[in-house]
Amino acid sequence: MDHDIIVLGLESSCDDTAAAVVRGHEILSSVVADQTDLHAAYGGVVPEIAARAHAEKLDLCIENALQAAGTNLSEIDAIAVTAGPGLIGGVLSGVMMAKGLSAGTGKPLIGVNHLAGHALTPRLTDRLAYPYLILLVSGGHCQFLQVNGPTDFSRLGSTIDDAPGEAFDKTARLLGLSQPGGPSVEKSATLGDETRFAFPRPLLDRPGCDLSFSGLKTALLRQRDQLVTSQGGLRRADVNHLCAGFQAAVRDVLVEKSRRALDACNGITGFAVAGGVAANTQLRTALETLANAQDIPFVAPPLSLCTDNAAMIAFAGAEKFLADGADDLTLSARPRWPLDKRAPAALGSGKKGAKA
Repeated sequence: MDHDIIVLGLESSCDDTAAAVVRGHEILSSVVADQTDLHAAYGGVVPEIAARAHAEKLDLCIENALQAAGTNLSEIDAIAVTAGPGLIGGVLSGVMMAKGLSAGTGKPLIGVNHLAGHALTPRLTDRLAYPYLILLVSGGHCQFLQVNGPTDFSRLGSTIDDAPGEAFDKTARLLGLSQPGGPSVEKSATLGDETRFAFPRPLLDRPGCDLSFSGLKTALLRQRDQLVTSQGGLRRADVNHLCAGFQAAVRDVLVEKSRRALDACNGITGFAVAGGVAANTQLRTALETLANAQDIPFVAPPLSLCTDNAAMIAFAGAEKFLADGADDLTLSARPRWPLDKRAPAALGSGKKGAKA
């Protein structure tokens, strides 16, 4: 980034309400208000509850972020906000708040693709130069992207059904573990034997970098039901072994597909991983081992920047603003917003556009 502009970032695409102030590569403040307790009784995120909570918490998060950064709105150079993709009620809450702040202060407004926020995080944390390969792996998305610029992304492969984070959440529900599922399954897996049950490694028998995790989740469901039928219930050790086997299958698929993605790239400066599932310790270690074997720099952002946050939105907004300028007040909230508009839709398309 050529100029250290100060950007206020807002994020409200799912169940984390966040605000942050970033100057250049320096995070002056980052505030995240999660909604875990609000959704705990439902086994997943309820969009209506999430949207209402965002509307209630956004102003408080902004106030706290500005205070923690030791600044105020008059000293902010621009306002960046997640404009999609995500749960439309939450995205709309953030976009309307950002529009109001922009109109009231006269500060430039920048609409940011939530996935671009994750994809550019390695530049925020490690100043990784373009172009680089990133595995963006989260609750709703899983893609291999060559990042060529702040708004220039080439997709090498993506999930054709469930994202890994979604599969982790569903696995946790099937096994009676708490949400969010990723940390619960990972914790249980540390006590299990990954070889106790045989799980498939989907799509490894096919060329390319596309992924699939729906069948893996179904295989776990069938194994669980077989155990319940044969022994009259599910023991704690069974849960640990099932989690370990499931996590190992996800790891093996992502490592092999990452190897293929690296082979398909030329002239990249590094390999990075980002998104909520990138917080999984076993996965990060396996991907780092792969990168080291191929003698390519590996970047894994701090765990706090893997999950949804507004610092990544502020930084991505700054890069977009310096490259392409600002948006105006016609900025729309978008439930779907693919990064690589040239690639065919991986998950189909509808009236609202390509899903990914």
